[in-house]
Amino acid sequence: MSFNFIKGEVISPQELRHVLHQNPELSFHEFETTNLLRKSIEELKDSSKLKVHSPYRTGLLVEYRVNNFDYLLFRADIDALPIKEENQIEFCSKNNFMHACGHDVHTSILYSFLNYVLENKIKQNILFLFQPAEESGGGAMEFFKTGVFNKFTVTKAFALHVTDEYAQGTIASSKGVLFASSLEVDISFQGVSSHVAFPQEGKNAFNALRLFLDSVDKIPRNISEPFVFGSGRIEAGEIRNIIPGHAKLEGTIRGLSNEMAQKFYGSLINILEGIQTITGVKYSCEKGASYPEVIVNEEVYDQLIPELSKEFNFIDCGYKMTGEDFGYISHQYPSFMFWLGTSNGMKFGLHNPRFLPDDSVIEIGKNAFVAILKSIM
Repeated sequence: MSFNFIKGEVISPQELRHVLHQNPELSFHEFETTNLLRKSIEELKDSSKLKVHSPYRTGLLVEYRVNNFDYLLFRADIDALPIKEENQIEFCSKNNFMHACGHDVHTSILYSFLNYVLENKIKQNILFLFQPAEESGGGAMEFFKTGVFNKFTVTKAFALHVTDEYAQGTIASSKGVLFASSLEVDISFQGVSSHVAFPQEGKNAFNALRLFLDSVDKIPRNISEPFVFGSGRIEAGEIRNIIPGHAKLEGTIRGLSNEMAQKFYGSLINILEGIQTITGVKYSCEKGASYPEVIVNEEVYDQLIPELSKEFNFIDCGYKMTGEDFGYISHQYPSFMFWLGTSNGMKFGLHNPRFLPDDSVIEIGKNAFVAILKSIM
Protein backbone atom coordinates (compact mmCIF):
# COMPACT_ATOMS: atom_id res chain seq x y z
CA MET A 1 0.00 0.00 0.00
CA SER A 2 1.24 3.48 -0.84
CA PHE A 3 -0.28 5.42 2.06
CA ASN A 4 2.29 6.63 4.58
CA PHE A 5 0.79 6.79 8.05
CA ILE A 6 1.71 9.48 10.51
CA LYS A 7 0.80 8.72 14.10
CA GLY A 8 -2.34 10.63 14.97
CA GLU A 9 -3.28 11.36 11.37
CA VAL A 10 -6.78 10.34 10.27
CA ILE A 11 -7.22 9.18 6.69
CA SER A 12 -10.38 10.49 5.04
CA PRO A 13 -12.90 8.13 3.40
CA GLN A 14 -11.90 9.53 -0.01
CA GLU A 15 -8.20 8.96 0.67
CA LEU A 16 -8.97 5.43 1.83
CA ARG A 17 -10.93 4.77 -1.36
CA HIS A 18 -8.04 5.99 -3.53
CA VAL A 19 -5.44 3.84 -1.78
CA LEU A 20 -7.70 0.79 -1.99
CA HIS A 21 -8.43 1.45 -5.66
CA GLN A 22 -4.71 1.72 -6.44
CA ASN A 23 -3.87 -1.49 -4.61
CA PRO A 24 -6.67 -4.02 -5.27
CA GLU A 25 -6.31 -7.54 -3.89
CA LEU A 26 -8.14 -10.71 -4.90
CA SER A 27 -10.40 -12.89 -2.75
CA PHE A 28 -8.69 -14.38 0.32
CA HIS A 29 -5.53 -12.34 -0.44
CA GLU A 30 -6.66 -9.00 1.03
CA PHE A 31 -3.76 -8.88 3.50
CA GLU A 32 -2.57 -5.33 2.87
CA THR A 33 -6.17 -4.15 2.57
CA THR A 34 -6.88 -5.58 6.01
CA ASN A 35 -3.75 -3.95 7.47
CA LEU A 36 -4.69 -0.60 5.95
CA LEU A 37 -8.19 -0.81 7.42
CA ARG A 38 -6.90 -1.73 10.86
CA LYS A 39 -4.43 1.16 10.92
CA SER A 40 -7.01 3.61 9.57
CA ILE A 41 -9.58 2.61 12.18
CA GLU A 42 -7.04 2.77 15.01
CA GLU A 43 -6.32 6.41 14.14
CA LEU A 44 -9.96 7.48 14.40
CA LYS A 45 -10.86 9.69 17.34
CA ASP A 46 -12.28 7.63 20.20
CA SER A 47 -11.17 4.40 18.52
CA SER A 48 -10.57 3.10 22.05
CA LYS A 49 -14.33 2.51 22.13
CA LEU A 50 -13.90 -0.12 19.44
CA LYS A 51 -12.80 -3.73 19.64
CA VAL A 52 -11.33 -5.18 16.46
CA HIS A 53 -11.78 -8.92 15.89
CA SER A 54 -9.57 -10.79 13.40
CA PRO A 55 -10.90 -14.36 13.45
CA TYR A 56 -9.97 -15.00 9.82
CA ARG A 57 -6.73 -14.46 7.91
CA THR A 58 -8.18 -11.43 6.12
CA GLY A 59 -11.05 -9.05 6.89
CA LEU A 60 -12.11 -7.44 10.14
CA LEU A 61 -15.11 -7.39 12.45
CA VAL A 62 -15.19 -4.12 14.37
CA GLU A 63 -17.31 -4.06 17.54
CA TYR A 64 -18.87 -0.88 18.88
CA ARG A 65 -20.54 -1.58 22.22
CA VAL A 66 -22.31 0.94 24.47
CA ASN A 67 -24.68 -1.29 26.47
CA ASN A 68 -25.66 -4.90 27.17
CA PHE A 69 -28.33 -5.09 24.49
CA ASP A 70 -28.36 -6.51 20.95
CA TYR A 71 -26.31 -5.55 17.90
CA LEU A 72 -26.97 -4.30 14.39
CA LEU A 73 -24.63 -5.56 11.66
CA PHE A 74 -23.42 -3.43 8.75
CA ARG A 75 -21.28 -5.11 6.10
CA ALA A 76 -18.92 -4.12 3.27
CA ASP A 77 -16.84 -6.35 1.00
CA ILE A 78 -13.12 -5.66 0.45
CA ASP A 79 -11.87 -7.86 -2.42
CA ALA A 80 -11.22 -7.00 -6.07
CA LEU A 81 -11.32 -8.76 -9.45
CA PRO A 82 -8.69 -10.05 -11.94
CA ILE A 83 -9.56 -7.28 -14.41
CA LYS A 84 -7.11 -4.74 -15.86
CA GLU A 85 -8.39 -1.21 -15.38
CA GLU A 86 -8.93 1.06 -18.40
CA ASN A 87 -9.69 4.31 -16.55
CA GLN A 88 -7.21 7.17 -16.93
CA ILE A 89 -7.25 8.58 -13.39
CA GLU A 90 -4.66 9.61 -10.82
CA PHE A 91 -5.55 6.73 -8.52
CA CYS A 92 -5.68 4.05 -11.21
CA SER A 93 -4.87 0.47 -10.20
CA LYS A 94 -1.13 -0.25 -9.96
CA ASN A 95 -1.48 -3.93 -10.81
CA ASN A 96 -3.53 -6.11 -13.14
CA PHE A 97 -6.46 -6.30 -10.70
CA MET A 98 -9.29 -3.82 -10.24
CA HIS A 99 -12.11 -2.80 -7.94
CA ALA A 100 -14.44 -3.20 -10.90
CA CYS A 101 -17.38 -4.05 -8.64
CA GLY A 102 -17.07 -1.01 -6.40
CA HIS A 103 -15.87 -2.74 -3.26
CA ASP A 104 -13.42 0.11 -2.65
CA VAL A 105 -16.47 2.38 -2.44
CA HIS A 106 -18.39 -0.05 -0.20
CA THR A 107 -15.44 -0.25 2.20
CA SER A 108 -14.97 3.52 2.30
CA ILE A 109 -18.69 4.01 2.97
CA LEU A 110 -18.60 1.63 5.93
CA TYR A 111 -15.43 3.29 7.23
CA SER A 112 -17.12 6.70 6.98
CA PHE A 113 -20.23 5.37 8.73
CA LEU A 114 -18.10 3.87 11.52
CA ASN A 115 -16.48 7.29 12.03
CA TYR A 116 -19.95 8.91 12.14
CA VAL A 117 -21.03 6.47 14.87
CA LEU A 118 -17.96 7.32 16.96
CA GLU A 119 -18.24 11.07 16.50
CA ASN A 120 -21.94 11.11 17.37
CA LYS A 121 -21.65 8.68 20.30
CA ILE A 122 -24.52 6.58 18.96
CA LYS A 123 -26.39 4.69 21.69
CA GLN A 124 -26.67 1.43 19.79
CA ASN A 125 -24.40 -1.61 19.67
CA ILE A 126 -23.09 -2.08 16.13
CA LEU A 127 -20.86 -4.58 14.32
CA PHE A 128 -18.98 -3.38 11.23
CA LEU A 129 -17.96 -6.30 9.03
CA PHE A 130 -15.22 -5.70 6.45
CA GLN A 131 -15.71 -8.99 4.68
CA PRO A 132 -13.16 -10.78 2.47
CA ALA A 133 -13.81 -12.85 -0.63
CA GLU A 134 -17.24 -11.77 -1.80
CA GLU A 135 -16.29 -12.30 -5.44
CA SER A 136 -15.11 -15.88 -5.10
CA GLY A 137 -14.94 -18.50 -2.41
CA GLY A 138 -17.84 -17.55 -0.15
CA GLY A 139 -16.05 -15.24 2.27
CA ALA A 140 -19.17 -14.56 4.34
CA MET A 141 -19.62 -18.25 5.12
CA GLU A 142 -15.92 -18.69 5.89
CA PHE A 143 -15.97 -15.71 8.26
CA PHE A 144 -19.02 -17.09 10.07
CA LYS A 145 -17.38 -20.50 10.39
CA THR A 146 -14.82 -18.97 12.75
CA GLY A 147 -17.55 -18.71 15.38
CA VAL A 148 -16.92 -15.01 16.03
CA PHE A 149 -20.60 -14.16 15.59
CA ASN A 150 -21.56 -16.62 18.32
CA LYS A 151 -20.46 -13.93 20.78
CA PHE A 152 -23.17 -11.51 19.70
CA THR A 153 -26.93 -11.31 19.42
CA VAL A 154 -27.56 -9.66 16.06
CA THR A 155 -31.11 -8.52 15.36
CA LYS A 156 -30.72 -7.07 11.85
CA ALA A 157 -28.10 -6.88 9.09
CA PHE A 158 -27.57 -4.30 6.33
CA ALA A 159 -25.50 -3.92 3.17
CA LEU A 160 -25.46 -1.95 -0.06
CA HIS A 161 -24.08 -2.40 -3.57
CA VAL A 162 -23.19 0.41 -5.95
CA THR A 163 -24.39 0.28 -9.56
CA ASP A 164 -24.50 2.65 -12.51
CA GLU A 165 -27.82 1.13 -13.58
CA TYR A 166 -29.49 3.88 -11.55
CA ALA A 167 -28.87 7.62 -11.25
CA GLN A 168 -26.51 8.74 -8.50
CA GLY A 169 -28.23 8.84 -5.13
CA THR A 170 -31.03 6.47 -6.07
CA ILE A 171 -31.78 3.62 -3.67
CA ALA A 172 -33.35 0.47 -5.11
CA SER A 173 -34.50 -2.63 -3.27
CA SER A 174 -37.41 -5.04 -3.02
CA LYS A 175 -39.11 -7.37 -0.57
CA GLY A 176 -38.20 -11.04 -0.69
CA VAL A 177 -35.55 -12.19 -3.16
CA LEU A 178 -33.39 -9.26 -4.24
CA PHE A 179 -30.40 -11.11 -5.71
CA ALA A 180 -30.34 -14.63 -7.13
CA SER A 181 -28.79 -17.77 -5.73
CA SER A 182 -25.47 -18.43 -7.43
CA LEU A 183 -23.50 -21.64 -7.95
CA GLU A 184 -20.17 -21.71 -9.80
CA VAL A 185 -19.36 -24.82 -11.85
CA ASP A 186 -16.11 -25.89 -13.53
CA ILE A 187 -16.49 -28.68 -16.09
CA SER A 188 -13.50 -30.43 -17.69
CA PHE A 189 -13.59 -32.80 -20.66
CA GLN A 190 -10.72 -35.26 -21.10
CA GLY A 191 -10.40 -36.96 -24.48
CA VAL A 192 -7.45 -38.04 -26.65
CA SER A 193 -5.47 -35.69 -28.86
CA SER A 194 -4.75 -36.61 -32.47
CA HIS A 195 -3.70 -34.94 -35.70
CA VAL A 196 -6.60 -33.34 -37.57
CA ALA A 197 -5.72 -35.61 -40.51
CA PHE A 198 -6.47 -38.66 -38.37
CA PRO A 199 -9.55 -37.77 -36.26
CA GLN A 200 -10.44 -41.43 -35.86
CA GLU A 201 -7.40 -41.85 -33.62
CA GLY A 202 -8.56 -39.26 -31.10
CA LYS A 203 -11.49 -38.31 -28.91
CA ASN A 204 -12.37 -34.67 -29.45
CA ALA A 205 -12.88 -32.98 -26.08
CA PHE A 206 -14.03 -29.72 -27.67
CA ASN A 207 -16.78 -31.50 -29.60
CA ALA A 208 -17.95 -33.04 -26.32
CA LEU A 209 -18.06 -29.56 -24.80
CA ARG A 210 -20.07 -28.26 -27.76
CA LEU A 211 -22.48 -31.17 -27.47
CA PHE A 212 -22.87 -30.38 -23.78
CA LEU A 213 -23.77 -26.74 -24.44
CA ASP A 214 -26.26 -27.72 -27.16
CA SER A 215 -27.87 -30.22 -24.80
CA VAL A 216 -28.11 -27.69 -21.95
CA ASP A 217 -30.00 -25.33 -24.24
CA LYS A 218 -32.59 -28.06 -24.77
CA ILE A 219 -33.35 -28.62 -21.07
CA PRO A 220 -37.05 -27.85 -20.54
CA ARG A 221 -37.48 -24.75 -18.40
CA ASN A 222 -40.45 -23.27 -16.60
CA ILE A 223 -40.65 -19.81 -18.15
CA SER A 224 -42.37 -18.50 -15.03
CA GLU A 225 -39.26 -19.30 -12.95
CA PRO A 226 -36.37 -16.92 -13.73
CA PHE A 227 -33.19 -18.89 -14.33
CA VAL A 228 -29.77 -18.41 -15.92
CA PHE A 229 -26.91 -20.72 -16.88
CA GLY A 230 -23.98 -18.79 -18.27
CA SER A 231 -20.54 -19.82 -19.52
CA GLY A 232 -18.06 -17.01 -19.03
CA ARG A 233 -14.86 -18.84 -19.96
CA ILE A 234 -14.11 -21.73 -22.32
CA GLU A 235 -10.74 -23.10 -23.34
CA ALA A 236 -9.61 -26.00 -25.54
CA GLY A 237 -6.67 -27.13 -27.63
CA GLU A 238 -3.05 -26.08 -27.98
CA ILE A 239 -2.28 -25.92 -31.71
CA ARG A 240 -4.30 -25.48 -34.90
CA ASN A 241 -3.73 -28.92 -36.43
CA ILE A 242 -4.23 -31.09 -33.33
CA ILE A 243 -7.67 -32.19 -32.19
CA PRO A 244 -8.17 -30.99 -28.60
CA GLY A 245 -7.74 -33.71 -26.04
CA HIS A 246 -8.82 -31.40 -23.24
CA ALA A 247 -11.47 -28.70 -22.88
CA LYS A 248 -12.79 -26.74 -19.94
CA LEU A 249 -15.83 -24.61 -19.22
CA GLU A 250 -16.27 -22.20 -16.31
CA GLY A 251 -19.88 -21.26 -15.73
CA THR A 252 -22.44 -20.14 -13.22
CA ILE A 253 -25.99 -21.17 -12.33
CA ARG A 254 -28.43 -18.49 -11.16
CA GLY A 255 -31.91 -19.02 -9.78
CA LEU A 256 -34.29 -17.53 -7.24
CA SER A 257 -33.48 -20.26 -4.73
CA ASN A 258 -30.53 -22.45 -3.87
CA GLU A 259 -32.75 -25.51 -4.29
CA MET A 260 -33.43 -24.50 -7.88
CA ALA A 261 -29.71 -24.14 -8.61
CA GLN A 262 -28.89 -27.52 -7.06
CA LYS A 263 -31.65 -29.21 -9.05
CA PHE A 264 -30.28 -27.78 -12.29
CA TYR A 265 -26.80 -28.95 -11.31
CA GLY A 266 -28.19 -32.49 -11.15
CA SER A 267 -29.52 -32.08 -14.70
CA LEU A 268 -26.03 -31.06 -15.86
CA ILE A 269 -24.55 -34.25 -14.38
CA ASN A 270 -27.14 -36.37 -16.21
CA ILE A 271 -26.21 -34.69 -19.51
CA LEU A 272 -22.50 -35.17 -18.88
CA GLU A 273 -23.00 -38.86 -18.15
CA GLY A 274 -24.79 -39.26 -21.47
CA ILE A 275 -22.10 -37.42 -23.41
CA GLN A 276 -19.39 -39.52 -21.79
CA THR A 277 -21.20 -42.69 -22.85
CA ILE A 278 -21.72 -41.47 -26.42
CA THR A 279 -18.30 -39.92 -27.11
CA GLY A 280 -15.94 -41.74 -24.78
CA VAL A 281 -14.72 -38.35 -23.55
CA LYS A 282 -14.51 -38.37 -19.77
CA TYR A 283 -15.70 -35.46 -17.66
CA SER A 284 -15.21 -33.98 -14.22
CA CYS A 285 -17.52 -31.40 -12.71
CA GLU A 286 -16.59 -29.37 -9.66
CA LYS A 287 -18.71 -26.95 -7.69
CA GLY A 288 -17.18 -23.59 -6.88
CA ALA A 289 -18.52 -20.85 -4.66
CA SER A 290 -22.20 -21.17 -3.81
CA TYR A 291 -24.19 -18.17 -2.62
CA PRO A 292 -27.78 -18.43 -1.42
CA GLU A 293 -30.24 -15.84 -2.63
CA VAL A 294 -30.28 -12.45 -0.90
CA ILE A 295 -33.52 -12.13 1.06
CA VAL A 296 -34.83 -8.70 2.06
CA ASN A 297 -36.92 -9.10 5.17
CA GLU A 298 -40.44 -7.73 4.63
CA GLU A 299 -40.81 -6.24 8.12
CA VAL A 300 -37.43 -4.51 7.96
CA TYR A 301 -38.25 -3.24 4.46
CA ASP A 302 -41.56 -1.78 5.64
CA GLN A 303 -39.83 -0.16 8.58
CA LEU A 304 -37.13 1.53 6.50
CA ILE A 305 -38.69 2.58 3.22
CA PRO A 306 -40.89 5.46 4.52
CA GLU A 307 -37.84 7.23 5.96
CA LEU A 308 -35.48 6.39 3.10
CA SER A 309 -38.05 7.66 0.59
CA LYS A 310 -37.99 11.07 2.28
CA GLU A 311 -34.25 11.50 1.76
CA PHE A 312 -33.61 9.51 -1.40
CA ASN A 313 -35.21 8.66 -4.71
CA PHE A 314 -36.40 5.14 -3.91
CA ILE A 315 -37.24 2.49 -6.53
CA ASP A 316 -38.84 -0.89 -5.90
CA CYS A 317 -36.64 -2.74 -8.41
CA GLY A 318 -37.79 -6.34 -8.01
CA TYR A 319 -35.34 -9.24 -8.14
CA LYS A 320 -32.08 -9.28 -10.09
CA MET A 321 -30.12 -12.31 -11.33
CA THR A 322 -27.00 -10.87 -9.73
CA GLY A 323 -25.30 -13.16 -7.21
CA GLU A 324 -24.14 -11.70 -3.88
CA ASP A 325 -22.36 -13.24 -0.91
CA PHE A 326 -24.55 -11.21 1.46
CA GLY A 327 -27.12 -13.91 0.70
CA TYR A 328 -25.51 -16.07 3.37
CA ILE A 329 -25.83 -13.30 5.96
CA SER A 330 -29.44 -12.61 4.97
CA HIS A 331 -30.24 -16.23 5.86
CA GLN A 332 -28.76 -15.74 9.34
CA TYR A 333 -30.50 -12.50 10.32
CA PRO A 334 -33.44 -10.36 9.17
CA SER A 335 -31.72 -8.24 6.52
CA PHE A 336 -32.03 -5.28 4.22
CA MET A 337 -29.79 -4.81 1.18
CA PHE A 338 -30.10 -2.20 -1.51
CA TRP A 339 -28.61 -0.87 -4.73
CA LEU A 340 -27.02 2.57 -4.50
CA GLY A 341 -27.12 4.37 -7.83
CA THR A 342 -23.89 5.99 -9.09
CA SER A 343 -24.61 7.07 -12.66
CA ASN A 344 -24.11 10.65 -13.77
CA GLY A 345 -25.03 9.76 -17.33
CA MET A 346 -22.39 7.15 -18.17
CA LYS A 347 -23.20 3.45 -17.80
CA PHE A 348 -20.61 0.68 -18.05
CA GLY A 349 -22.00 -1.96 -15.70
CA LEU A 350 -20.40 -3.95 -12.91
CA HIS A 351 -17.20 -5.92 -13.59
CA ASN A 352 -16.37 -3.58 -16.46
CA PRO A 353 -12.78 -2.20 -16.72
CA ARG A 354 -14.22 1.33 -16.86
CA PHE A 355 -16.71 1.12 -13.98
CA LEU A 356 -15.84 4.04 -11.71
CA PRO A 357 -18.26 5.58 -9.19
CA ASP A 358 -17.48 9.15 -8.19
CA ASP A 359 -16.00 9.83 -4.75
CA SER A 360 -19.16 11.74 -3.83
CA VAL A 361 -21.00 8.40 -3.66
CA ILE A 362 -19.16 7.67 -0.41
CA GLU A 363 -20.97 10.43 1.46
CA ILE A 364 -24.29 9.42 -0.09
CA GLY A 365 -23.82 5.80 1.01
CA LYS A 366 -22.83 6.87 4.50
CA ASN A 367 -25.94 9.03 4.73
CA ALA A 368 -28.06 6.06 3.63
CA PHE A 369 -26.63 3.96 6.46
CA VAL A 370 -27.25 6.83 8.88
CA ALA A 371 -30.88 7.05 7.73
CA ILE A 372 -31.26 3.32 8.27
CA LEU A 373 -29.76 3.59 11.74
CA LYS A 374 -32.13 6.40 12.72
CA SER A 375 -35.13 4.41 11.44
CA ILE A 376 -34.15 1.34 13.47
CA MET A 377 -33.22 3.02 16.76
